[in-house]
Amino acid sequence: MNINIIGVPTFYGCDKLGPQLGPDKLREKGIISKIKQYNHNVFDIGNIYVKEVNENEKLTSNPDMKYFEALIEINNNLAHVVNCSLASNCFPLIIGGDHSIALGSISGVSKFFNKKFAIVWFDAHGDINTFETSESKNVHGMPLASLMGYGHSKLKDLYYKDTKVKEDNVYHIGGRDIDFGEKEFIKNTDMNMYYPQDLSKKGLDTIIDDILDNIHNKDINAIHISFDLDFIDSKFVPGTGTRVDNGLTVNDSKYLLAKLAKSGLVKSMDLVELNPMLDINDTTADIALDIIDSVFKNLK
Repeated sequence: MNINIIGVPTFYGCDKLGPQLGPDKLREKGIISKIKQYNHNVFDIGNIYVKEVNENEKLTSNPDMKYFEALIEINNNLAHVVNCSLASNCFPLIIGGDHSIALGSISGVSKFFNKKFAIVWFDAHGDINTFETSESKNVHGMPLASLMGYGHSKLKDLYYKDTKVKEDNVYHIGGRDIDFGEKEFIKNTDMNMYYPQDLSKKGLDTIIDDILDNIHNKDINAIHISFDLDFIDSKFVPGTGTRVDNGLTVNDSKYLLAKLAKSGLVKSMDLVELNPMLDINDTTADIALDIIDSVFKNLK
């Protein structure tokens, strides 16, 4: 398979320095050779351009969302690169950067598949705030809501003017730090939520089998994985910015991803929120590579 690596070196969505170093850290540690060992052709497309914005100007373009215009530009460019990648029969692997970049990557996926795709979102957080519910004003807490058509018009209409994904084609796994506003949001949408207690009670196989059966029944033939490293339990991943207890182990995370990859439906992926400035002896960077390995050795 042809794999395009697309780096997005930004911290603007989380407003905490470090994630901008993630793409090059994984390149330094051999992400290309890691993927090539499974007979994939790997093309490093480089990094999306990130305009420098002074910290004292982060609310200048929008008082409710930090680094707003810069993030619009980053994500619009990313969406086009991802769309072109898929159109060239390549698998886009998008390396962040913080989770705000999923707005761009998934907008590009949506355009290519004409919205007929599913998202499997691995995250400790909901990422379904809007500028009206967010206390932090950090855009990395908003992409999933925007993709489903909620929030600021410039976010939800990024790249092309329309909702990017149907609510019931969103499968969110691992949420355990959900804001009050997000809880109310979930009650009023058709998105599919799988909390840690669901994973524990039903088992990993049942959860993934249910998701895949549901997707097959909708005659959908493309899945985008968006994997936030804080999905993994806090004790394993020092190098991510918003760690949360009660997550899964690394091995269980890899198992879930491998099962998805074996389905033959996974056509694109984000890996986000690696923060080398917080990491200890590259522990989290090594885990990120293991996560990548579990997907690409099983990709069909």
